[in-house]
Amino acid sequence: MSNPFRVAFLGIDHPHGSGWRESLFQLAEVIEIVALVPRFGGATTSLEERIAHLPRFEAVDDLIRWGRFDGAIVCLANGEAPHAVTALAAAGKHVVVEKPGAASAADFAPAVAAIEKAGVAFHCGYLWRYDPCAERLREMVADGRFGKLISVEMTFVTSDVRRRGPEHYLFNPEASGRGYFNWLACHWLDLLLFVTQQQIAGVTARVGTFGSVETGLEDGGAAIFDLAGGGMATFVGGYWLPRWTGESHWTLRGSERWVHWHPGRAGTGGVLEIHGPQPQFMAMEETFTQPPDSTPGYGGQRMLRLLRDWVADARTGSRHCRNTARQAMLTLELLDAIYRASAEGRHLDCAIG
Repeated sequence: MSNPFRVAFLGIDHPHGSGWRESLFQLAEVIEIVALVPRFGGATTSLEERIAHLPRFEAVDDLIRWGRFDGAIVCLANGEAPHAVTALAAAGKHVVVEKPGAASAADFAPAVAAIEKAGVAFHCGYLWRYDPCAERLREMVADGRFGKLISVEMTFVTSDVRRRGPEHYLFNPEASGRGYFNWLACHWLDLLLFVTQQQIAGVTARVGTFGSVETGLEDGGAAIFDLAGGGMATFVGGYWLPRWTGESHWTLRGSERWVHWHPGRAGTGGVLEIHGPQPQFMAMEETFTQPPDSTPGYGGQRMLRLLRDWVADARTGSRHCRNTARQAMLTLELLDAIYRASAEGRHLDCAIG
């Protein structure tokens, strides 16, 4: 058995930090956390005692000078993440970065250049690319089982601004740069490119503050996307629910069938309700239910699969990761288009994907 892959963890008090670390602990035979960069004001309030003894560094450059690690998990605010990823890649360190990795495509461009020049393994934390229901939808689209894909309808609504408080760094323009779409909608926008495998040819959008709490950044909005295949996609979502909770679903409609996807249905790992054609006397109706995933950590088995692919890429030079630096850049370009279309109040032509 090879030695564990040595990982430095940057941003231990990130909102998803404890979940990320718990996922790493599930892969103890493969990955070992060997160093920490606290950030977020230097707080260590969520730090598990089992890694409290590890060396800590105040900045990524100090960590790189120490050097005794193979790769890094980067969970930093948008204002810091691009520099960290760029510096780590330039030092030959493999990188996983919490999504989205930057506030804009321009901010992330130096990181992409450094990653590609160094040839290091990279993954952005878009773990839904590893979801079995999302994989099934991608296969159905690729196999032509929808016929012509007419529309993809996506919603993603979660806890309102009051849950964290408007002073949280997520709503701070200097730390985050952008709000809800950049932080949360990005999951479904990345997955839209993955599932449909189509370019986005145009964007219309409206983002803003729609809830009762004023913030420096948007709390949600809506967008319409022109798909290169002639269909369209829609997205509506925001920080709008008055408690700690969330709800999301997709509907894909094609000329030959339509499917409702419920990623968070209680007691399951996701449900696909598939409604097909009626070639004879009986219409095709099927429900595909994924069993619940009780794996501890951020995203359960999805994250473990992501991390295993990343380590495999780092050790072998093969390319298993489902989200390259260029693909992370495409999602940021799509986010840029949403913000620009909203700011200019017009339909924006593009070619993203």
